[in-house]
Amino acid sequence: MMRTLPLAAPLIALSLTAPAAFADGGVFDEAQVVFLGESHDNPAHHARQAELVAELKPVALVFEMLTTDQSALIHPEHLEDEAALSELLDWENSGWPDFAMYYPIFEAAGEAAIFGAALPREEARRVSGEPLDTVFGPSAGFYGLDEPLPAEQQEIREAMQMAAHCDALPAEMLPTMVGIQRLRDARLAETALEALSMHGGPVVVITGNGHARTDWGAPALIARAAPEVTVASLGQGEVGQGAPEGTFDLVEETETVERDDPCEAFRDAPAN
Repeated sequence: MMRTLPLAAPLIALSLTAPAAFADGGVFDEAQVVFLGESHDNPAHHARQAELVAELKPVALVFEMLTTDQSALIHPEHLEDEAALSELLDWENSGWPDFAMYYPIFEAAGEAAIFGAALPREEARRVSGEPLDTVFGPSAGFYGLDEPLPAEQQEIREAMQMAAHCDALPAEMLPTMVGIQRLRDARLAETALEALSMHGGPVVVITGNGHARTDWGAPALIARAAPEVTVASLGQGEVGQGAPEGTFDLVEETETVERDDPCEAFRDAPAN
């Protein structure tokens, strides 16, 4: 069991599969910032996000998948044409799954302002040689980037990175990989707060489950930097796979996606 950090938002122990959670009295009713987590390659997760964006009617929408430069290109008229928007964003070369899964979220955005919160690649490259607070900039302390993680959490997160990379990473790379994830969490938190400051709420954040978790993801960093802001988070799991790792205010499950084994290539690679 991963422990909850003191700065984490309180966990509401709910696991629902119906949209009733968003009716009157639902857990997200009063939230100024709502995180909608996903497994990136699950179409049902994106369909649910689109449904909830339409229901919540956010005034701003933050995407983990977009850079600030990409989001600055988007105007309301671009949301009407899937192919044109994909081309505008050069999505095909982005490394993210098929744009057809994400487009309904953009389509549901309406007049919402679009923000990009992707960590620039040049910043990620700097993590191996510079302190996180130097890479992030003057506001780093608000998100705890000027402090090391507790040893237990650092160990758990390094083990998660090793498992996510099929046990193929050199051990010396693990602190860098954890640092990059911390920067991504902080970038999401700061961008959500920026959107809230500029436009008011609700702000919806589209991101992976790992960044949406309330114990150490971006919601926890908002709770640390701006405890007066109300935050809620949805984690999306898959039937038979269980809930996503971490804590959330709400967990829902969809059908499982058939996937190739991502580690097969490592097992088949010839030994040196």
